[in-house]
Amino acid sequence: MSFMTTRQFPATRMRRMRRDDFSRRLMRESTLTPSDLIWPVFVLDGEQRREAIPSMPGVERLSLDLLIEEAREARDLGIPALALFPVVDQALKSELAEEAYSSSGLVQRSVRALKEAIPELGIITDVALDPYTSHGQDGIIDDSGYVLNDRTVETLLKQALSHAEAGADVVAPSDMMDGRIGEIRQVLEQEHLHNVRIMAYSAKYASHYYGPFRDAVGSAANLGKADKRTYQMDPANGDEALHEVALDLAEGADMVMVKPGMPYLDVVRRIKDELKVPTYAYQVSGEYAMHMAAFDNGWLSPDEVILESLMCFKRAGADGILTYFAKRAARLLAQ
Repeated sequence: MSFMTTRQFPATRMRRMRRDDFSRRLMRESTLTPSDLIWPVFVLDGEQRREAIPSMPGVERLSLDLLIEEAREARDLGIPALALFPVVDQALKSELAEEAYSSSGLVQRSVRALKEAIPELGIITDVALDPYTSHGQDGIIDDSGYVLNDRTVETLLKQALSHAEAGADVVAPSDMMDGRIGEIRQVLEQEHLHNVRIMAYSAKYASHYYGPFRDAVGSAANLGKADKRTYQMDPANGDEALHEVALDLAEGADMVMVKPGMPYLDVVRRIKDELKVPTYAYQVSGEYAMHMAAFDNGWLSPDEVILESLMCFKRAGADGILTYFAKRAARLLAQ
């Protein structure tokens, strides 16, 4: 991009176009609508159950019957899709995460029920093993605790297929194992599930912004003092993200994800500019918790800051945003 250098003040007054609402609207470069929002939700077993998440004020774990009611409201607000995350009973967790691909598992049952109740609402499922492992890692580990890539992919294949067979519209591998997108795409094609989309968490960083999420799904205690730096990306790296995205696209991803969101909007912009593919970002639990703390203390104005934060994703090039503010933002946008 080259900017004109011959026009100078007062011939050029940048504030002219900012003078009135109509001209500000006419030159607005980015727009935010409910269609840009994906709502992440936490589902648990049982009926008529709501559990508050202390580190995520205003967000609840919901039993499936209550989730369906909330999902209908999200649909009515114009939100096109929700992302489903399970809260798995501790007794069902294991070293090999067998519950992840059970046809009667919590996610599989939830997908079937949601698609039956609200068929037009897109259902995105998380393909990762950390809610199901007794050690809290996203994969199968060896005796030293190292996550085994190819062995993990074998289980992820079973998990993704079980989600697709239950009716998931989009499977979203968030594990960061090498080669898993190609393997998942191949098995979906083999099973004639051609239209199941893959949203690849291609640039998922080993971030400290995930803490409240791990509280929400109950993996924090299992993980303990361990970390995920041997498979999630180093926060210092940007070029590496482009390599990851390019690989996932070549293997059959339909959409790519950057996670976390606001601290990594430069990565979103680079992906969109250089690869021009459907690009999404996740306003993660830590971002949500920081905003809520500031709102609760009266330090920031909630409605305005929520919409501003989401607009920043759009300006950076994101086609859509996973955000716990989705329903609140959709209501604000309707005003």
